[in-house]
Amino acid sequence: QVQVVESGGGLVQAGGSLRLSCVASGSIFSINAMGWYRQAPGKQRELVAVITSTGSTNYADSVKGRFTISRDNPKNTAYLQMNSLKPEDTAVYYCKADGVRRTSWNPLMRDYWGQGTQVTVSS
Repeated sequence: QVQVVESGGGLVQAGGSLRLSCVASGSIFSINAMGWYRQAPGKQRELVAVITSTGSTNYADSVKGRFTISRDNPKNTAYLQMNSLKPEDTAVYYCKADGVRRTSWNPLMRDYWGQGTQVTVSS
């Protein structure tokens, strides 16, 4: 079994900061990429930021310069540092472990999602 658990969400005033954490646990040999997505009420889930196992990153235009994704590969953990938060950043933030291999001898990969953590930014 593989579990993905997010933490660090909460209520913050506009201009404030939050740091989200995502831990993937269980029988894991490797993870290709770890990403943060968000879904606001009435909207589709969207990519916020993603980081590969080699450290390459990609960000949504709306968060560039404000959010930073990082990763601790041995701990199968990803972080999302969110600064200069805006009310429009309010959403449930989900972590995705992308391309998870369970063992070294089985090339089969699959993706795993966490349950999400609420981020609310007040104006």
